[in-house]
Amino acid sequence: MVPPSAADSEPHAPEPRGRVLLAFAIVYVVWGSTYLAIRFAVETLPPFLMAGVRFLAAGGALYAWVRLRGGQRPSPADWRTSAVAGLLLLFGGNGALVWAEQRVASGIAALLVATLPVWMVLLDWLRPGGTRPRAGVFAGLALGLVGLALLVGPSTLAGGRGDGGVDLTGAAVLMLGSVSWAAGSIFLKRAPRATSATLSNSIQMLAGGAALALVGLAVGEAGRLHAEAMTPRALLSLAYLAVFGSLVAFTAYTYILRASTPAKVATYAYVNPVVAVLLGWAFANEPITARTLVAAAVILAGVAIITAAGDRESARTPRDVAVRRGGRDDEEQDAGEQDAGRETTRRPRQRTARTRG
Repeated sequence: MVPPSAADSEPHAPEPRGRVLLAFAIVYVVWGSTYLAIRFAVETLPPFLMAGVRFLAAGGALYAWVRLRGGQRPSPADWRTSAVAGLLLLFGGNGALVWAEQRVASGIAALLVATLPVWMVLLDWLRPGGTRPRAGVFAGLALGLVGLALLVGPSTLAGGRGDGGVDLTGAAVLMLGSVSWAAGSIFLKRAPRATSATLSNSIQMLAGGAALALVGLAVGEAGRLHAEAMTPRALLSLAYLAVFGSLVAFTAYTYILRASTPAKVATYAYVNPVVAVLLGWAFANEPITARTLVAAAVILAGVAIITAAGDRESARTPRDVAVRRGGRDDEEQDAGEQDAGRETTRRPRQRTARTRG
């Protein structure tokens, strides 16, 4: 989890490389394990109410923790921006996943969720003022999708949950959820920086969790809550999703949205299925075949290409990087237009910019 002091730190300095790598590792590994946890949870618990409780509990705990430690009260603008992001990311994106995992095989879910990098790159390109990605990014996206197709395999794609076919409704919902998550990610990255990124995370979870719970109540999921549904495996899975999937990994995800490029951030959708396969082998005695090893190599090659292309793209667009980090170029230009006799005027402007960041 990113502490409040890191989230609210000076926007002029680059984010520490070690912290960024740790956040990526958390997102890669923890979110790779949540496919299994969601499957265990929705075996007996209704999906929307389960996800709503998960995010309301995590968001409420995070909000209370920051406020009790003396964190600044969020502004009305912070509430609006964070609520919109929470609805897109958690209600639209995660809500689609938990519902679809009742109908769609985990292999199909992993493949469809892996279309997220395509949507993130395209939406970031099509937004007003967006930049066309380099050819290497598209090559990496294509290679990653090929690797995922190898990983899932034709037999799994046709298998479903033993019904002999693909549930098209579940697949369509997963695709829509991926688009919603990508839109929320781009919106959050380009929105004005919140007073406190940690409080922003909590508001996103509260807004998304409230929407999920309301939908669950509206569709009658409360009638499915009974003692038999509260199995130890389902409850432990719910607790894992709330603590690690929400408090830890989601906070790390929103951190790397600010610290990295959309193409790099989207690579977690390639790595998560690999992590899921490895965890299945380690803890559920699931075999790893030669095809699995080849697919993992292809996926990681795609990640490497996207990462390298993203580095070159960032180097070619310093103005865009400056805008993402809080308008550093604008401040330096303003400072250059002032003479030494106006130094005392410039310093309050810089403090105000840091407060807004």
